[in-house]
Formats: sequence, structure tokens, C-alpha cells
Amino acid sequence: MAPDASDALAVRQKVQQFLNAAVTGNLDFLKSVAAQLDDGKGLSHTVANIKDANKRGALHFAAREGQTEVCKYLLEELKLDVNTKDEDGETPLIHAARQGHTSTAKYLIEHGANPALSSELGATALHHVAGIGNIELMEALLSIGVEVDSQSDAGTPLVWASGHGQQDALKLLLKHKANPNIETDDGITPLLSAVAACSLPCLELLIQGGAKVNITAGGATPLHIAADSGNSEIITCLLKSGADPNVTDEDGLKPVQVAAARGNRDAVEVLLPLSSQVKTVPNWSVDGVIQHMQSEVAKEQHEAERNTRNGNLSNDATVSTKEIPEVTMEAKKKAAEAKARGDDAYRRKDYLMAVDAYTQAIDFDPSDATLFSNRSLCWIRLGQADQALTDAQACRGLRPNWAKAWYREGAALRLMQKFDEAANAFYEGVKVDPENKELVHAFREAVEAGREFHGTNKEK
Repeated sequence: MAPDASDALAVRQKVQQFLNAAVTGNLDFLKSVAAQLDDGKGLSHTVANIKDANKRGALHFAAREGQTEVCKYLLEELKLDVNTKDEDGETPLIHAARQGHTSTAKYLIEHGANPALSSELGATALHHVAGIGNIELMEALLSIGVEVDSQSDAGTPLVWASGHGQQDALKLLLKHKANPNIETDDGITPLLSAVAACSLPCLELLIQGGAKVNITAGGATPLHIAADSGNSEIITCLLKSGADPNVTDEDGLKPVQVAAARGNRDAVEVLLPLSSQVKTVPNWSVDGVIQHMQSEVAKEQHEAERNTRNGNLSNDATVSTKEIPEVTMEAKKKAAEAKARGDDAYRRKDYLMAVDAYTQAIDFDPSDATLFSNRSLCWIRLGQADQALTDAQACRGLRPNWAKAWYREGAALRLMQKFDEAANAFYEGVKVDPENKELVHAFREAVEAGREFHGTNKEK
């Protein structure tokens, strides 16, 4: 190895040793390695510039692991910036708060950490402690005037507490006048988050606090979400609080139909007496609605099989309807539970966790196109175009006449900069649902992007 390369490797190893010392709290070793790395501009300058690939320095790692003594050395002796941010915009305080290190977080605040600073996704320390239910640290943050309704991409602290089933945290936030009806950009409210998390205690507290039950986000109401997961206690609570069982979702289905399609018999039994009859369902009884909706699902699968035989579907789809085994009611229930976890993780912008939950759901019920659609969207959010396309095509294989399946495929192709193919996918979706403005807009955008892309390539 050349001398320069050897020297560079030695420095990288020392940097790793230094950061590991911050993680383990080995203060003496950390000081020793820092002295060896000193570039002559002063120890404080050297240590401040030692960071990993994510721009996290010793203070971030020490805070994350609750190593208060290391934090003291870095702040009191070396005078590092307590509010330094990493690549994700997260401060040492946010790292300490997320892991529930109360004493370390309090120390950082006492030494100038700004609790109002947020990450690139808008999350503050309060969001994280609300999500893990750390009451002591929540009280400390709220006592110094932290904004209780601070918005992040995944909602306010109340949404985080609700989505994690943290009823004590939720109660404290409501006590500090948190808005129970505040929405994210996607229309998610704390109540929707509580329903997705299947947290009855949080749901009851929110309703007592004035949360609205008849809201819509992503084309579904809280009652649709509860019907999808089959939680009859949640459904009963919503109905008693005035939830409308006759509102339809983006697919034109009432909550009772959603429950029936999932095979959630208990939920159907609760919803049916309060739901007005749907003309397309000939036998308006518990068994009749379940049989009808199961039949509709089977028809879609049969049509997909026929299209596959005719060669109308992409050979790239990893899930062939011919290979899909019969799904038991128990498996459908487990799939619904995993899907609810995935939905909640997605709302919190935790896309990797959402992917994992949707994958578990697919393992239980590989016949559900919605699961592939949702996972495809998560892959897109993560920038993984190939996986997104594979799931979108699998979704289309299961429900070829579902406009959203075509939209997912187009979105994945657009991410791959295959604008012509993306436009074709969006156009097929428009043919399925001509009134879908989102698809029409996506088609036009893809066409225009394709023109610009090809024009740029020609110039090169």
C-alpha cells in the first residue's frame, strides 16, 4: 500500500476509534485519540470537525447513548456547539430525547440546547419523547415553553403519542392545550393515528378532548381504517361518538364492505345494522355481505388470471395470481394487523418500518393488492425505484382494473426517468378512471418531462 493511502487508512481508523469512545463513554481514550488527531488548529477545532458519513460528531453519539460525562467534556472544556446538526438536521438533544436519556437531555438543555430546533422532517425533541411516552422529559420540555402543536412531516407531538399508543403522553399534551383536530399536510389527525394504532385508550381520550370522528384522509375515514383492521371495540367507540357508517371511501366502499372484504366478521356484525343497504349487494345480511365482497375479490383475482393467460400483464410482476394460495380468515386478520402497523409507520414517515410491516402482511395475505400498492409507495419514498416497480406490477397483476395500480407503476417508472413508459402507465390508469384528476395531471407531467428529458439528451 502506498504511504499516502496507508496514512489515510490510519486516520480513518483513529476517527472510528474516537467516535466509538464517545459511544461507549470511554472519556480517557477519547481524549487520547483526539490529541493524536489534532491537526494543529486546536483541539476544539479538531474534535468539532471529526464526523461520520452522516455528519454526526462525538456530541451526537454521546447524547444518543446517554454518555453525559462525555457531553460535559465536549461542551464545558472544548466549548463545542451544543446545537450542531447532522445530515438529517438532528441536534444532540434530539438524539438524546429519541432514546429516552432524560438526564442527558436535561443537561444539554441546561447548557444551551434549543428544544425548538427540528430535524429536516420537522421533528423536535418533544415529538420523539411523546412517541416513546417519556413523561418526565415531556414535562421538562413543556415547562420551558416548547410549542405543543409543533408540526413535523409526520404530524404534531399529539399525533406521535396517538400513533404509538402513549395514552399518558397524550393526556399530558391535551392538558397543555394540544389541538386534537390539527391535521398534517396529508389530512392525518391524532384520532386517525390512534385508530391506525388500534389504541382504544388514546381514542377515548381524544374524543373526550373534542376530536372529530367524521374526517377523511387518503380517501378513508377512521371507521374505514378500523373496519380494515377488524377492531370491533374501536368501531363501537367511533359509532357511539357519531361516526357515520354510510360514508364511502375512495373505492366507493362503506366501512361494512371494507370489513367484509377483509373477512372481519365481528366488525361486519357491528356495522351492518347501522349501514344502509348497498343496491349491488343482493343479500343484506352478515353472511350475505361477506360472501358478496369475498366474491368480488375472487372475481378480480380470476380476471387477473385470465389476463395473465392472455399475456396482457407484465412478466416482471413477482406475484402471479396462479401461485396465490387460498387465504384463511385467521391469516387475513393477521395481515390486517400488520397492515395497520405499516399504515401507522408510513404516517410517521418511517418508511423502512412500513416496508417491513407491509411485507409481513403480504406474507399472510399475498392476494391483497392494496398491500403491494402501499409497499410500492414506501419504496418510492425511499428512492428505490426497482422495488417500487416490482410491487406496482404485482399490484396490477392482482387488480388490473384498479386505477391506483397504474398510478403506482407510473410513479415508479417516473422515478427511473423512463418518462415515456410512465406516461403510458398513467394513460392506462386514466382509461380505467377518466375522472381521476391526479392521474390526468401525472400523465401530462410525464409527457412534458419526457420531452424535456429527450431534448436535453439531444443537446448533449
